[in-house]
Amino acid sequence: MRYKGFYIKISPDINIRRVDKKGRDILCEGFLIQVFADETERIEIDNFSAAVGFEILENSFAEAVQFAKDFVECEGKE
Repeated sequence: MRYKGFYIKISPDINIRRVDKKGRDILCEGFLIQVFADETERIEIDNFSAAVGFEILENSFAEAVQFAKDFVECEGKE
């Protein structure tokens, strides 16, 4: 997906480590989001995860896309 001059690749992930409210490590489903300089995917600028119940509410590609867009928007403001 191309957004704001970047190429964003979103892949499902099932082993995203987070800490729950009781301080326990848990594994979550969600998405790995990679941001590249162009469509060749040779120059990775950043990568991050979006875990269900933490960064996104449900396990949907649409939520991951919106999270990725929000991330790019926030980084652009800094």
